[in-house]
Amino acid sequence: MNNILISSAGQRVSLVRAFQKELKKIDPGAKVFTVDLNPVLAPACHVSDGFDKIDRVTAPGYIAELLEICKKRSIKMIVPTIDTELLVLAENKDLFLQNGIIPVVSSLDFVKKCRDKRIINEFFLENNIDIPKKMDKDNLTFPLFIKPYDGSLSADTFLIKQASDLTDYHFQNPKLMFMEYMDHQIYEEFTVDTYYNTNGDLKCVVPRKRIFVRAGEVNKGVTKKNEIVEYVNENLSHIEGAVGCLTMQFFLHPEEKRIVGIEINPRFGGGYPLSYLAGANYPEWLIKEYILNNDISYFKDWEENLLMLRYDDEVLVRNYEG
Repeated sequence: MNNILISSAGQRVSLVRAFQKELKKIDPGAKVFTVDLNPVLAPACHVSDGFDKIDRVTAPGYIAELLEICKKRSIKMIVPTIDTELLVLAENKDLFLQNGIIPVVSSLDFVKKCRDKRIINEFFLENNIDIPKKMDKDNLTFPLFIKPYDGSLSADTFLIKQASDLTDYHFQNPKLMFMEYMDHQIYEEFTVDTYYNTNGDLKCVVPRKRIFVRAGEVNKGVTKKNEIVEYVNENLSHIEGAVGCLTMQFFLHPEEKRIVGIEINPRFGGGYPLSYLAGANYPEWLIKEYILNNDISYFKDWEENLLMLRYDDEVLVRNYEG
């Protein structure tokens, strides 16, 4: 069977539906399953073709449990959706491959680079990508921005406007990085959905301007064919070990055209559905590459100026007694 498993499905309803739609085109009998720590309370699990409860990704038995579910569900491909899954899946990729299951995850080396913002900054510089200036803690200028080198979803981030905003915590936490603040009044912020094939070659670049962000995810965004497309094509046309959807973050100065790289998350981002609806069909390409063994051509004909306004919807579960 060519069934697909989306892990840590949570609220990824649009992503599940996209995979369902594309999978049916090539194998009408195939299904998209999901797993989650609490699937009954995960909307995406209820719109999938079936779900299983699984332990936390940090639990010692997580991989064995995931492998058992994959065998039970006749899974061909695993699509991870959160940062904490990436390392453990990359570390155990061969185990799944030996069982005929393909985890769509980048190499362990590249995942480690992405998980540490200090290392990904070095990666950016090596590839001619500008980054925010690093601040000297003994000679600070304001405003400045502080964030942890291993954080996600905007957790533990601080905009420091003046010296009085600083506390002992900022200086004593070894994970915090002090850097140039990219002023949102001056710079435009973009999430960029890129697609890399099985050889690590770039096949698509879709910048999404972040108009409004809620809880770390884009709530309102619009696709733009701007300088970032060529910038990524020129400097990141090949990334060793990168596969599938990589979500990159850049700032663009609209007048000076300065482009600054912030981070790379080697997975589907929460706002990817906008790129999908604009025509950048990454679920289809993953199915073609990993299930049908087809090659993917470079794609640039996605729709520009497509505005996405996300809103809350409901998934109703009857007879719930939890």
